[in-house]
Amino acid sequence: MAQTAAETIPPPNRSPQAPVSLPTKQLVGILGALALAAFLMILNETVLSVALPAIMADLNVSAAAGQWLTTGFLLTMSVVIPTTGFLLQRFSTRSLFIFALSSFIIGTAIAIFAPTFAVLLVARIIQAVGTAIVLPLLMTTTLQLVPVHKRGAVMGLNSIVISVGPAVGPTVSGAIVNAFTWHYIFILMAPLAVIILVLGIIFIKLPSKARKLPVDVLSVVLSAFAFGLLVYGISSLEHAAENPVLAIACFVVGLVSLALFIKRQIRLTRDGKELLNLTPFKSRTFTFSVLLIMIAFGTLLGTIVMLPIILESGAGISTLAIGMMLLPGGIAQAIAAPIFGRIYDRFGPRPVVIPGAAMLALGQWLYVMVDSDTALWVFMINHIIFSIGLALLMTGLMTSALATVEPRLYGHGSAIFNTGQQLGGAIGTTVFVTIMSLLSASKLEAGSNLAHALFSGAHVAFIVGAICTTIGLGIAFFVKVDKQR
Repeated sequence: MAQTAAETIPPPNRSPQAPVSLPTKQLVGILGALALAAFLMILNETVLSVALPAIMADLNVSAAAGQWLTTGFLLTMSVVIPTTGFLLQRFSTRSLFIFALSSFIIGTAIAIFAPTFAVLLVARIIQAVGTAIVLPLLMTTTLQLVPVHKRGAVMGLNSIVISVGPAVGPTVSGAIVNAFTWHYIFILMAPLAVIILVLGIIFIKLPSKARKLPVDVLSVVLSAFAFGLLVYGISSLEHAAENPVLAIACFVVGLVSLALFIKRQIRLTRDGKELLNLTPFKSRTFTFSVLLIMIAFGTLLGTIVMLPIILESGAGISTLAIGMMLLPGGIAQAIAAPIFGRIYDRFGPRPVVIPGAAMLALGQWLYVMVDSDTALWVFMINHIIFSIGLALLMTGLMTSALATVEPRLYGHGSAIFNTGQQLGGAIGTTVFVTIMSLLSASKLEAGSNLAHALFSGAHVAFIVGAICTTIGLGIAFFVKVDKQR
């Protein structure tokens, strides 16, 4: 029977359906499959950072071109994630999971056999499509299936996925590249992705809440221009002097598109036809949580990308040693996140978020004091402190931000949160690397040796990161319990 318009698009104030009650085994299976998928995919986001020199040499491309393997990935994520609020309503959890994993597997298979850099870049873009869908899918499904009093603990486990993945990516790639070739990064990833896909097909069996919503094509176009051009502009800042007109045009068109996108979403929300519902921003806690996660993820990716450069090129440390140095930080995150998730469930966000922001800032200030003579174990201690702070922040911010969102808007809230996270990552990576590159180049021209030049540039980059995380500590005091029930 044909659906009427009223049946197809419920009004915005319609009460949400009751949460699905599932046996514990099935719940663990569903969230486990989603978490494993998200972990593999977000690990893939930074896994090429250490392997990039080998890829550049093998495929005969410059560093600027090679960086597109990361930039293209982030660019695709920034374009796709804002659409996931719509996709999560339009398609079932199972369908989106299968599509996301299939996309990731296809991209990984292409990467294994990539004969040229262009083919490898296309493979990364296909991988990014799957990654962009899985992250909001994990967060939204957690909110829909986990009781409120247990969300902190489960979000703590989810934060391991999101924050530990990028941290251990360089460790994994360092070990693989040290023993084999960069192709084996993808060769080892492919069967894991297939296994996770099978697990998802077995366990993810939920009543479908999909609705036949019309897609607003203009919103999709504006979103792609806004987030795509802003991320591209940010990622190209290092080389902006070579083509300033292009850089300025990217930011102008991106910002205008963003303003038009926001205006259109506000208007379409009145009829329930929006691509991305911006209502969650009415909550101060949600807004401050998004700002703080942008700072946290920006400093994370900025630090993770810059450390291998200064330690390998400036201090002569092997990729394997650098990867092993970063590993204890990832382990510390995995231990701390679920513990503080339970603390959140009992005491609320402040005992988790404020100490987390303080440790993140402390870790960045400690990095300010390193130089080319600093022992590797000092870097490890700094990174452990930084990583524990990040684990606490990820746990507290994901839970408190989305606790302010109405159940019918979980998908949109997750999309906004993940978009902010990716934008923060793109900004952080670009700011850290650009500052280091420009200042180290001027030091080299002045006659400094490579080690002194790189660490001098990194010193200023770490100061900028430390100032941002200190501002983040101030923001942390505004993250409070602000639930809309």
